[in-house]
Order: sequence, then C-alpha cells, then structure tokens
Amino acid sequence: MANLLARKPLKLLLEETRESGEHSLKRTLGVVQLTALGVGAIIGAGIFVMAGLGAHYAGPGLMLSFVLSGLGCAFAGLCYAEFAAMIPLAGSAYTYAYATLGEIFAWIIGWDLTLEYAMGASTVSSGWSNHFIELLDIFHLKIPLWLAYDHWTALRTAESTIARQMAQASDASLVPGTQAFLEKVASILSAHSPELSRQAHDLLSAPQIFGFEFGFNLPAFLIALAITAILVIGIKESAQFNATIVIVKVAVVLFVSGLGIKYVNTSNWGSDWATFAPFGFSGIGAGAAYIFFAYIGFDAVSTTAQEAKNPQRDLPIGIIASLLICTTLYIAVAAVLTGMLPWRDVNIEAPIARAFLDRGLVGASHIITVGALAGLTSVMLVMLLGQTRVLYSMANDGLLPKRFFADIHPRFRTPWKNTMLVGALAAVVGSLTPIDDIGKMVNIGTLLAFVIVCVAVLVLRRTDPAQPRPFRTPWVPLVPVLGVLFNGYMMYKLGWVNWARLIVWLAIGLVVYFAYGRKHSRVQAAIGTTRPKSEIRTPF
Repeated sequence: MANLLARKPLKLLLEETRESGEHSLKRTLGVVQLTALGVGAIIGAGIFVMAGLGAHYAGPGLMLSFVLSGLGCAFAGLCYAEFAAMIPLAGSAYTYAYATLGEIFAWIIGWDLTLEYAMGASTVSSGWSNHFIELLDIFHLKIPLWLAYDHWTALRTAESTIARQMAQASDASLVPGTQAFLEKVASILSAHSPELSRQAHDLLSAPQIFGFEFGFNLPAFLIALAITAILVIGIKESAQFNATIVIVKVAVVLFVSGLGIKYVNTSNWGSDWATFAPFGFSGIGAGAAYIFFAYIGFDAVSTTAQEAKNPQRDLPIGIIASLLICTTLYIAVAAVLTGMLPWRDVNIEAPIARAFLDRGLVGASHIITVGALAGLTSVMLVMLLGQTRVLYSMANDGLLPKRFFADIHPRFRTPWKNTMLVGALAAVVGSLTPIDDIGKMVNIGTLLAFVIVCVAVLVLRRTDPAQPRPFRTPWVPLVPVLGVLFNGYMMYKLGWVNWARLIVWLAIGLVVYFAYGRKHSRVQAAIGTTRPKSEIRTPF
C-alpha cells in the first residue's frame, strides 16, 4: 500500500519544467492566449441551451443560479491556480495528485480526466453536428437523418419529428417549443403507436447492413478529425485558431445581450423574492445543478502549463480571468432571457434563439446559431488538447507507453501520435454512439477532479508548507473545503446510476494500472533501487 501512495517528488517535477529541446513541448502561450483557451473551453452550447431548462427551475433567479454554479467552479479554480503556478507541467489534476496524494490517486484522476476530455469531446462533436445541421437548414440544405446522427439518435429524431407533426395536427393552438407543446409530444412518443414507428422508419430511410439499420454522424466525425489535424500542426496554431473562434462567440454573446436588452420588460423579473425566485432557493440550487454543464472546461488551461511562456504568473490569471469573464457574460444573458419574456414561456430546447424569433428577429436567431456552432468548435479543441497533454504526462511517468503517448513530432513539437489516437477515438465515438449518458459521465468525472484538487491543496499545505508558491489559494482551509462541499454536493445530485458508471470506469482503469502502469512507473522504479520500503514518503 505504501508503494501505491508514493509521491512524485516536487524537486523532480520542477526539474521537468526546465526541460527544453526537440523532445519537449514548445512554450508559446501568453496570458491572453491562456485566457482565450479558458473562455474557449467554457462558452459552448451550454449557455445557448441549458439556460432554458435552468429558467424553469429558478425563474428569473436563473441569474443567481449562474452565480451559485460559478462559485463552485471558482473555489476549485483558485486551488487549480495554486498548483498550476507551483508545478507548471502538463497533466493538470493528474500531476497535482501525483505530487500530493500518491501514484494510485494520480492514476485514478488521470483515468478520470479521460471522462472529462476525450468523452467530452465526443459529446461536443455530436452537439456540433446538431448545430451544423441547423445552419444548413438556414440555406435549405438537408442531410439524410441516417448520415446526420448515430442510428439510435437518428431514429429518435425521426420519431420526434413525426410526433411534433401529430401534436400540431391534433391542436393547432399549441405553440412549438412551449411546455404544453413538449408535453403533448412526450405523450405521443410514450404511447409507442405502430403508426408512429412506421412513419419514423419511413422518414429515416436508413441503409441496412446484415439486416440492421445503419447510422453514422458524418459531421461529428469530420469536425473531430479537422480539430485533430489543427492540434497536430502545433500549439501556437491551435491557440490562434481558438482565439479567432472565441472572438466570434463572445461577440455573439455580447450581441445577444446588447440587442436583447431593448426588449426587456423588467416586470418579468418579478417585484419581490417570491416572484423573482418562484421555487425559492431550492429552485435556484436545482437550476445551478443543471447549468453547471455550461462551466465545464476552465481546468483545461492548466493542462497547457508546459507550453506557457511564464506559467507561474500567466496560468493563475488565465484560469481566474476566464471564469470571471464567462460568469459575467452568463449572468448578462440570463438577465436578458428572463427579462424578454415570462420565465414560464422560456423555450426549453432553444431558449435564446426562440426568444428572438418570437420578436420577429429571424436574422438574430441565425447569428445565435453561428455563435453556438463556434462555441462548440473551440470547446472541442480545448478538450482534445487537454486529453492529449494528460496522456503525455502519464506516459512520461511510465504509466503509459512512452514511445507512443509521449512521442514529440520533431517539426511541430506536439505529441502527434497521442493526438491522432485521441482524435480518431473521439471521431468514432461521436459518430456512432448516443451521447446523452456520456454527457452525464463527463460531469461526474469533472466534479471528482475538482474535489481531488481541493483536497490536494490541503494535503500539500500540511506536508510541504515551505514550498515556494507563486500564487497562493486565499483563505485556506476555507476555500478548498467549500470547493469540496459545493462540488461534492453536485456529484451527489447526479444520482446513483452515474456513480455506478463512474465506479465501473475507475475499476477498468485500475486493471490497466496494475497490468501495465505500476510495472513501468518511474517513481516505483526509483523507490525500488534507491530506498527501502520503510522510507517511502506518503501523504499520510
């Protein structure tokens, strides 16, 4: 057990930060680029989609829901910032856990981060495809359903399309997108009538392979490969591409706020607490749990530590600034959305676009679609970037095959083999697999990473208080403890099914660790050759 808790010495970690040459990552990122990576990872479809669902729990109090959810991320972000400045290495929470909690915890968090990054990229690629199809609809271009979604999603989409037609045919007064309309559609779908099934399969018109219908999400597959190619070419080019997209989507969010404020009716915000928060603080808390998905990704900034020019100063700024910028933008959008119309009338499926369409602003809704598409593109880029850097760090420590996962391209100075593998897997998973449940696994994996980093700050403050810290998490132990409580509570709210999936995923990871990682670990090798087991340093 002591071997499993052996820590990677901080001295060795700091030596690795000074490595240079063609076999090391290239330091090209400044504070603006790091902040842009954070904003690029955070602002995605979440703000354009989840706000509608959150409004039906929190009412106009949705603004406070964004504050509450942002606080949970802020507490974790301050802990990330301390480690990112102190240990400016690729690997993020994996590296921090290795230095404080021990190798087994580092492996668990590294394996867990695959849920956040690789599976998250697969989820986002499918969401990107949905918005790309919406963009094509603007130009009256159509892709066959079986080529636009995986088979199961394509069939559900066909059934939903037919159910919508049936709902409108049954009651012409129903307005698409309203709660009453969606409840009618849900009742038709739950009936599973033979006529619904027949029309859905006719609409799908999918080819068959060995007697089974086939579906392949071509847009998701192609965008994942395109992003992978950009990441292979170089971190500087990737950051420039991301910065361009961030400008586009931030401009769209500002456009939404600037134009939407002209149509705000302050009476929609309510006149007292009861009308501002119709379901009380409990409703605001429930809204925060749902819109948490809109914040995922800021921690990916710390995975680029070895590619930052001045990581001790710039990484904390990038992490904290990106959270502050996005929280401010989110609150502004929530205020506009709940002010443009009564919260009960907020569309659940496409809340912001529908609010503008209801005002006859068709062009504005198209701009919002473009903004959502741009948002998802940069989210995918940063997630794939984060995953490859975590695997790079694990391979350098011997926990994964170094010749493959840590092989640096001599020209581009990127972990190219690793990047191509991760991109190909994301492309395949995103094109063939329904991603609803994967998305929930992404969230529980992310929250676990946040909790471990908060705990790691407390541990290292006790075990190595004299270590220089260019940035110090304020108000320790209060901030880390609040980070554990806030994020642990949101993990609890995700339910036992997602806990079971997380446990199964981690169990698979432990099999890989004991079969390969432990036998090839550089830290385990050093312990075996230089020190007796009685002297192994553990955090407890």
